[in-house]
Amino acid sequence: MVVALLASALSAPAEGSQRRADPAKPNIIFILTDDLDTSDLTKFPNISSLLMGQGTTFSRFFVANPWCCPSRSSILRSQYVHSHGIVSNRAPSGGFPRFHPMESSTLGTWMRKAGYRTALMGKYLNQYPSGVSPTYIPPGWDEWAVPVTHLYQEYGYRLNDNGKLVDHGDAPEDYLTDVLARKAVDFAAKDDPFFLYLSPVAPHRPANFAPRHAKAFPGAKAPRTPSFNQLDVSAEPAWLRERRPLSAGAIASIDRQYRDRMRAMLGVDDLVGTLIAELARSGKLANTYLFFTSDNGFHLGQHRLRPGKTTPFEEDIRVPMIVRGPGVQAGRVTDAMGASVDFAPTFTELAGTGHPDFCEGRSLVPILHNRPTAWRDAVLVEFVLPDYAGSSPPTYKALRTARHTYVEYETGESQLYDLATDPYQLRNLAAEADPALIFQLSSRLAALHRCQGASCREADRAAPGVYQHR
Repeated sequence: MVVALLASALSAPAEGSQRRADPAKPNIIFILTDDLDTSDLTKFPNISSLLMGQGTTFSRFFVANPWCCPSRSSILRSQYVHSHGIVSNRAPSGGFPRFHPMESSTLGTWMRKAGYRTALMGKYLNQYPSGVSPTYIPPGWDEWAVPVTHLYQEYGYRLNDNGKLVDHGDAPEDYLTDVLARKAVDFAAKDDPFFLYLSPVAPHRPANFAPRHAKAFPGAKAPRTPSFNQLDVSAEPAWLRERRPLSAGAIASIDRQYRDRMRAMLGVDDLVGTLIAELARSGKLANTYLFFTSDNGFHLGQHRLRPGKTTPFEEDIRVPMIVRGPGVQAGRVTDAMGASVDFAPTFTELAGTGHPDFCEGRSLVPILHNRPTAWRDAVLVEFVLPDYAGSSPPTYKALRTARHTYVEYETGESQLYDLATDPYQLRNLAAEADPALIFQLSSRLAALHRCQGASCREADRAAPGVYQHR
């Protein structure tokens, strides 16, 4: 139905096209999924054809932290974890209660100050609204639709709907992703310019899906990459060496979770199709940027790991990132290294405004418009292990360059992978690599780990001629 609606909208004359916004103030939609890895996006027809096919895909896009709340804090503030200090999903080391004092200066307040109507719909931060009224709306948001109970269930939740608490039940029409789609369409139909932060929870566990998708992907299995249930982990740090090979039962469970995740993502795919159809119908699509990404990746059996995140492996730190909009080349894939700290500088530049000096990311606008620009050749990933997450790796900091992943743990252990020859990260070279290479990577990692504000854009900068993005 969504595909038919979209086809009709794209072929019909645009209603209200005379009301298109000034191109200097484009509309911006930021779609942030939860725990989505980079595999299998081609299985979703709207995401693959209307975003990937009509936009630019980043093949190397990374999160500042492969965990929900720290990553989302980096998006909202354009800061690495060592700067904003939100290191976990729960208070006192993280979660909404720790972020709350920073809410006077975030992406929402900056875009609103730039003259945009703003909305945040879906997931905000873990533990919201702990410590405040359930009707609380943070500064910077004109419209707000965020569950305050049973967020991940997608049914039976209570929604803070612009300061009014609305209970949703278990009927098909209560499915959260569909509710968000309807609200997003209504928001986009109003005055321009607008900034919509749209955050469905799929495919986060339990990955509940709409009834219409219950029979999708029958018999599908998680990708059996060379690292799936990795045979030899003898050169890895202790936290990984201690993992036993996955049993047949564990693998069967992984496959069930994979199917549920794919079904849940079909709801997001419908959301994308519905929203683009409305933009086309109203004549707004040509002046709207759509960004599609995830707060972190997700592993499903790689390196002997049961389903989860928080590791420095590619499955967890590299996320999908696709952009469609004015001046963005259709069907292009760029290998420019992007990071989650880049969203806020990108959005504010598109909005024609500035951002605070504490921001540490780069604007992606030159990459999106395929203009030559000095760029980075490294990104920083940081993870701090809290007391309650014993199944995660020890605290670490990691440097991901165009060729290598280099990780230093607080235990004194390290990892080094040459992704040019070992893309699935099967061979840890830390004990045998050239000491000069280790020194170089460790020095760059230390510089990024201590950077603040603009100095981060010096610490990640590529030397002339070292790395040129495509």
